[in-house]
Amino acid sequence: ESRWPFLFGAIIVPSLIQVVILPFLPESPRYLLLEKHDTSRAEKAFQRFLGKDDVSREIEEVLAESRVQRNTKLVSIVQLLRMRAVRWQIMTVVVTMGCYQLCGLNAV
Repeated sequence: ESRWPFLFGAIIVPSLIQVVILPFLPESPRYLLLEKHDTSRAEKAFQRFLGKDDVSREIEEVLAESRVQRNTKLVSIVQLLRMRAVRWQIMTVVVTMGCYQLCGLNAV
């Protein structure tokens, strides 16, 4: 019982390693392109990750995917439950997850 503090303290080592290494990791090209709108840094990141000079195709694919995602219609939970095709699957997942919460299986 006296070793519990050491067990809880063991998480400090990976946390410190991550904090030290994190500034040296490159940013995601998708994040730079879609969130920061920085095309030049995104292009450099793609070139670094893919190891090739011409990354215009990859940039265009990311932009096309972003356009498709913006045009996708979001559905509310009520609308989702009204769809007969997915109602049974949703109810099955909800009941299963509820049983996991009630029996304590998720704690194990």
